Amino acid sequence: MNRNNRDRGYKRLKKKVHLLLDPTDGGTFWDQVINSLIVCLILLNLAAVCLETVESLYQGYRSWFRNFELFSITIFSIEYLLRLWSCTCIRKYRHPLKGRLRYILSAGSLVDLAAILPFYLPLSGLDLRSLRVLRMIRFMRFFKLGRFLNASRVIRRVFASKKEELLISVLLVFTLIILAASAMYFVEHDTQPDKFSSIPETMWWSVATLTTVGYGDVYPITSIGKTLTACISILGIGMFALPAGILASGFSEEFKRKEARVAAACCPHCGMALYE
Repeated sequence: MNRNNRDRGYKRLKKKVHLLLDPTDGGTFWDQVINSLIVCLILLNLAAVCLETVESLYQGYRSWFRNFELFSITIFSIEYLLRLWSCTCIRKYRHPLKGRLRYILSAGSLVDLAAILPFYLPLSGLDLRSLRVLRMIRFMRFFKLGRFLNASRVIRRVFASKKEELLISVLLVFTLIILAASAMYFVEHDTQPDKFSSIPETMWWSVATLTTVGYGDVYPITSIGKTLTACISILGIGMFALPAGILASGFSEEFKRKEARVAAACCPHCGMALYE
């Protein structure tokens, strides 16, 4: 009996830890407090990474930056271990070994791991002092915000629902870039062999023109080339606006579905929630 009580208490504790760390499953006061503190810590870390690049500031507050990094790593490491320990509360991760391995390979867990990895890599004994890219990896902590913001889940659903349309629009854009580069190469190569030396080289002009950036380092000088550039620029405005229209439609549909779900959960007479 005592063993059963301990097992039930252990499972309740694990479930409670999971609810406190997961903003989608929680909803209590302490759940909101803990997640708000983690969000603040993530934002402070992003600010610290940026400020460390100011050499005078970093030299003057080197010890402060170091202590803050140690504090942050301690919190993020504890958070990661607690998530790994309590993930078996989720049905698809319920197996104590295979479930945790599956959780480690999930997108959210990989982001959490990448957020703490730059700190532990130098401790492995490898000479990584020259890899300043480790500071850049610390920006992965930004993506930890995704699990705490409702807006990020809306964005994921929109991209998931419109992935085929977005893929087609991206393919169309790449096709247009190649066709524009090919046409301009054959028109301008004889006149400017140094700037339009090949189709891959001409793709730089194609991207700059289609995106209407127009850096001006590569431009046509023939009449046919100028006319072709004008047509391609106008076509590029509409083509690059296509993904924006698809995403706008996706967001509109998602908000309508959300309103429908809220309406279905409310009383049609008084408007009060049917389930608390």
